[in-house]
Amino acid sequence: MYTDGACSGNPGPGGWGWAVAPDGEPSGSGGERSTTNQRMEIYAVLDALRANQQRPLEIVSDSTYVVNCFRDGWWVRWERNGWKNSKKQPVANTDLWQPLIELVRDDLPAGRVSFRWVKGHSGDPMNDIADRLAVAAVPR
Repeated sequence: MYTDGACSGNPGPGGWGWAVAPDGEPSGSGGERSTTNQRMEIYAVLDALRANQQRPLEIVSDSTYVVNCFRDGWWVRWERNGWKNSKKQPVANTDLWQPLIELVRDDLPAGRVSFRWVKGHSGDPMNDIADRLAVAAVPR
């Protein structure tokens, strides 16, 4: 499952997209008029998981923000610290992180959700599909 987010300005209009297979099906995308790139990256993963709960998933993202959150367990510290980051500031995008973490945590014991980073815009065909979906979903 490849996911991506895009933003025209930061903040600005943004889009998100995800795709499972090289033909782009199944897939999903959407956008917001005023958002950030980070929000769109998180939302892409959240929507992908919501739409594909019936099978094990490897989330492949070019967002180190998303991948490192799960790989390095940032979310565990955020929860323990009352949704404050290491600088004692409120965690950005908590409204998206909380439902995403709940979905992943519910599946982690079964090992059904994993995360892998891919370099963006490097010729990976599936990352390019997710990127095209995200860019096309940016409200004009």
